[in-house]
Amino acid sequence: SDEEMINLSEPISWKEVMSKSNLKSYKELSLALHTSTGALRYKYKREDLANLFNSYLEITPDLYYPDSDRTSLFIIDSLLKVLCSKNSNTLYFSEPIYGMNGSFEAQDKSPLEIGNLSPNDLIITDENMDFAFMSIYDSFTTLLLAKEINIENTIKSVNLEALICDKETSLSWFL
Repeated sequence: SDEEMINLSEPISWKEVMSKSNLKSYKELSLALHTSTGALRYKYKREDLANLFNSYLEITPDLYYPDSDRTSLFIIDSLLKVLCSKNSNTLYFSEPIYGMNGSFEAQDKSPLEIGNLSPNDLIITDENMDFAFMSIYDSFTTLLLAKEINIENTIKSVNLEALICDKETSLSWFL
């Protein structure tokens, strides 16, 4: 359960997963994850990469896949710090599949409560709309959207792993 995950487990970095599974890049990791879950087929699938990843899972029994469709509970605190970094206190959320939306005070919600706002895709933005984060359907990706041009320092300040994208980057960047 989410409560057990937060209370009894700890996250590991994607860099560590890549290193231990012999995957060479975030691109290979993403291809491996998407192939192993059946999200990629035909000419896009990479069984060789999925096999590397699955071999690592087999020898690491306490390692679990991240949730697809949801932002990891382990990174929500860091994302909230980014959203509140320009003195925003009220955050707005939207859940597009069931049409739920609303607002909450950032300091009033735990990562577990935020994760429970929706079982699926969720978009959260600050009151000034300087930042937003959203989970991507059928993916292991969380997007952090920002108005500011140089987001790299912000990402580093909250210790997140990230691929920095621009307006030309496709959501299927790994293909």
